[in-house]
Amino acid sequence: MNKKQSVFIISIIVFIFSGSLLFENCTPKNKSATILSDSTAFVGSQTCKSCHAKEYQDWQISDHFKAMELPNDSTVLGNFNDQVLKADGVNSKFFKKDGNYYINTQGDDSLNHDYKVKYTFGYFPLQQYLIEFPGGRLQSTRASWDSRDKKWFHQYAKQNIPSHDWLHWTGNGQNWNTMCASCHSTNLQKNYNIESDTYQTSFHEINVSCESCHGAGKSHIDYINTDYKSGNKIAGSMIKIAKGTDQIAQINNCAPCHARASSISSDAFNATVHSKEIMDHLIPEIPSTEHYYADGQVNDEDYTYTSFTESKMYARGVQCSNCHNPHSGKLILTGNAACMKCHTKNYDSPSHTFHQVGTAGAECKNCHMPGKAYMGNDIRFDHTFRVPRPDLSVKYATPNACNNCHKDKTAQWTAEAVVKWYGPNRKYHFAEDLIPGADEKNVDAPKHLIKILNDTSSPAIIQATAANYLRNYQSTEALNALLKCLNHKDAQVRYRALRSLENFSEANWVNNASPLLNDPVRAVRIAAAELYANMPSEKIPATIYESYTKAKQELENYLTFQADFSVGNIMLGDFFLKQKNYVGAEKFYQRGLKKDQAMNYARLNLSAVYNAQGKNNESLNVLLEAKKIDPKNDRIYYNLGLLYNELNDSKESENSFSKAIDLKSPNPRVYYNYGILLQQKSQNTKAESVFLQGLKIDATNPELNYVLAVLYVQTNQRSKAIAPISFLKTNYPNNPDYQQLFKAVGL
Repeated sequence: MNKKQSVFIISIIVFIFSGSLLFENCTPKNKSATILSDSTAFVGSQTCKSCHAKEYQDWQISDHFKAMELPNDSTVLGNFNDQVLKADGVNSKFFKKDGNYYINTQGDDSLNHDYKVKYTFGYFPLQQYLIEFPGGRLQSTRASWDSRDKKWFHQYAKQNIPSHDWLHWTGNGQNWNTMCASCHSTNLQKNYNIESDTYQTSFHEINVSCESCHGAGKSHIDYINTDYKSGNKIAGSMIKIAKGTDQIAQINNCAPCHARASSISSDAFNATVHSKEIMDHLIPEIPSTEHYYADGQVNDEDYTYTSFTESKMYARGVQCSNCHNPHSGKLILTGNAACMKCHTKNYDSPSHTFHQVGTAGAECKNCHMPGKAYMGNDIRFDHTFRVPRPDLSVKYATPNACNNCHKDKTAQWTAEAVVKWYGPNRKYHFAEDLIPGADEKNVDAPKHLIKILNDTSSPAIIQATAANYLRNYQSTEALNALLKCLNHKDAQVRYRALRSLENFSEANWVNNASPLLNDPVRAVRIAAAELYANMPSEKIPATIYESYTKAKQELENYLTFQADFSVGNIMLGDFFLKQKNYVGAEKFYQRGLKKDQAMNYARLNLSAVYNAQGKNNESLNVLLEAKKIDPKNDRIYYNLGLLYNELNDSKESENSFSKAIDLKSPNPRVYYNYGILLQQKSQNTKAESVFLQGLKIDATNPELNYVLAVLYVQTNQRSKAIAPISFLKTNYPNNPDYQQLFKAVGL
């Protein structure tokens, strides 16, 4: 090997293995809202009754009124007369003793115990029961009462859930304080103590009362008794949501409990807080394939807000109270009559539906907002209000409302029926670009996503989803589209663009993103802080450091608020790891794993924490534990390969890299590092094969092209070296690391 060749190989090895384990990102006080007063401002629903008798009467038949109650013969719907439920490997008995209600069922030690019912939870179509545990915890039972069919059943039917699992009814996933409480009671204060991992949760009223939606009522009562009587009229009468409230204010008032979202702070559910911007308090989910179908239809338990903001109804100013009585929660009109308030009668006829009047196929909701059962028997309807597109089902295997009923027919049959009835042409829908844009394997995906971003008629929530997907494409076009999104008028789009820019090198966004550290919306400031937190603090420009420090404090406050939740602990661990606070990172990764032992992602990052401190034996033990839990996770084997190399165990390093490739790892770095290791062992033919496998995954990866070119030059295969070197010359002509290669082949 000549001197020039040795320089190549040494520079590669240094570049690869410095800091071996990779840190994986988790995939969620300036006050932009005004706190009017504390809990003394609450007057209680009985105070409202005298002036608002009809509204009070409606409320008493609502799900809000029955959201949570003390157990008695009137409120408990379940049969507790020594009934037995045998399901999913668990035997449960329901009985009464000394005037109290009990459930004998499996505890967190896998043994059965008697549990006293503290509260009823919900009403129809199912009712669950809350059990009190030490530390202020209330847990929601898996055994539930079907109020419609009058029988006991299990949540997560046909799943044998281990007693220590996150989803077990005694676990973090069924914890009332964290998962449920805010939306079932009035003026709920979680009062979580992060150090002791305990709660002192409180509420003003046990259920969802008047002040949950209208805000604390003392100012309103004082106004009515003074200025109002003297003729001094004030718009809104000192309440949060009054008659004539605009669309966004009303929807944002409902959203905290009718959206799948991450709470930034308790302000999201604080009835004394007024804000016109939802993302000051909540980060709603976008309709990405994590929880939705690729076309934006609901899949998981996604609630209503995100779906509705995709719809034409939302775009045209429709709000919740146009269809629902806000006090009873019921539809103002039943059946198709609810739709005919706005739509012409011809839509409610066979000429439009092609189904006989009175049949399921003639009901507007079955075609335009199909339902799906959650929590065992609770059917909820998709509020995207979309036109069924079986042609997209044929092309992309997405669901459509027609085949929900015609289960014995193919999507092709349904698509042909639509053509027969409505003609061959379909009106454009954003799903036609969102679906291919969601497919990482589609080479044209970025074009579809950028089209959505450039289309001013696309719903903002869909544009936010497009910005989210662009994180997967490190191209100039994707980068420019995301940078443009930083000026978008919608906070959700700005937020998602910032999150996506984490996958681009800091030089590409360090100047453009800095104004968003002072964005008027709290969630955007938090995302900007998280983006800059990926940089070493000494590299953050001095001109923005003060803004960054303030926004970073908001980020830490948000993460701390989430710390009673398993994922919240992992997010805090990530935050401290980025700050090189290894003690804090270890603490919260361990806490997250205590709450959810299956959270293997935390083990990968905990291993990185130990590695960063030179504790490689601890690092290895954590990765080996992760491998036992998930033996088919290619990332675990990749990290093992890096760590074994650092421990000078080349045999195990090679085995681990090889296993990651056998598991079809999509990460080009696996092929890069494995190939280098093989080169070190003079296995050049095998190294070439590995590099080429990596380039099949990402042909434009500069590092893989570089190491392959070096291999060819070192082994005197200059004709083969031309292609990868030409690629580097075309795309990276000024990179100093590549200049020797260019000279080697005369470019």
